[in-house]
Amino acid sequence: MSIHTQQLSKTYNPDSDFPVQAIKPLDLTIEQGEFVAVMGPSGSGKTTLLNMLGGIDPPSGGAVLIDGEDLCQLDQKALIAFRRDHVGFIFQDYSLLPVLTALENVEFVMQLQGHKEAECRARAEQLLTEVGLKDQIHKIPAKLSGGQQQRVAVARALAPRPRFVMADEPTANLDAQSTKELLDIMERLNQQEGTTFIFSTHDPRVITRAKRVIVFEDGQLTEDRRQQPEHAA
Repeated sequence: MSIHTQQLSKTYNPDSDFPVQAIKPLDLTIEQGEFVAVMGPSGSGKTTLLNMLGGIDPPSGGAVLIDGEDLCQLDQKALIAFRRDHVGFIFQDYSLLPVLTALENVEFVMQLQGHKEAECRARAEQLLTEVGLKDQIHKIPAKLSGGQQQRVAVARALAPRPRFVMADEPTANLDAQSTKELLDIMERLNQQEGTTFIFSTHDPRVITRAKRVIVFEDGQLTEDRRQQPEHAA
């Protein structure tokens, strides 16, 4: 699945005296299997862009085409199904369900997809082990540190085998070793399963591992470059 935007834009408070143009008209193509870092200062439009590409936030103008189908033309039911089946989200605030354990949070989307309980449990346990939380799986989010909650959020995003992962500052609360381990997992999925990763990030550890870097400033794309990613030892 490829993503293509046509004159995509987003303006907040358009009818007020002080409208905010978060994304200026944008034409952008991201092919299946890319590993992309979107960078820029706070307020540059990175998070807004990810939310529109993932179908969370409707644009003010233009289109988001997924293999030629415009997300903006889908009804709410179809849009929810698209996000459930094709997009994994990693949010800055984790957005974990507070009454569920780490294991249950990771299982949840797979259950919504209709997978069997044993399959959900096995994949959730595997991913939580891979992100270093093997001994924490039965704890609720309030009993986990910020970094641990972020790792649960990463495992949850990867669990349903999405075609796209939209990751908003996914390493913000992680130390160097945890960041390396998570990026290693994401790179493996990118290479083996063709999962497309789009990061909003300030983190140089993410930027140096990306194959493509897109730079935004004041809602406008100012640079789009491909690079040879570094691989952590």
